[in-house]
Amino acid sequence: MDVNGVSRYNRQSGIPGQNTEAPGTGGNQAEFHKLLQDRAKVGLNFSKHAAKRMNERGIAVDNQLMNDLEQAVEDARKKGAKDVAIIGSRGVFIVNVPNNMVVTTMSQNDMRERVFTNIDSAVLM
Repeated sequence: MDVNGVSRYNRQSGIPGQNTEAPGTGGNQAEFHKLLQDRAKVGLNFSKHAAKRMNERGIAVDNQLMNDLEQAVEDARKKGAKDVAIIGSRGVFIVNVPNNMVVTTMSQNDMRERVFTNIDSAVLM
């Protein structure tokens, strides 16, 4: 019913534009999940610490290395990894998988200790 140009609230139809579905019962849930998956694949970021270590240790990142790192992270993600050591010919990259963040790096010469802590997985490149 319309009173003085203002629509009256109808309990059966709800508020215009309001989502009347219960959370988690379908609706846009699949679209939201896809959006989260797409956001996770945006690419790797390097922490300030990792960037500093790469500069100090002379580790150059080119397109091929980035593609290899991103593929290694995606492979680790599929296996449920959270913190992974990606070991390759140019060095080791410690990556926080959920955040797509390289947290530190070391060159082959810097791996004398051969001990990695706070990781749950390793990927050989």
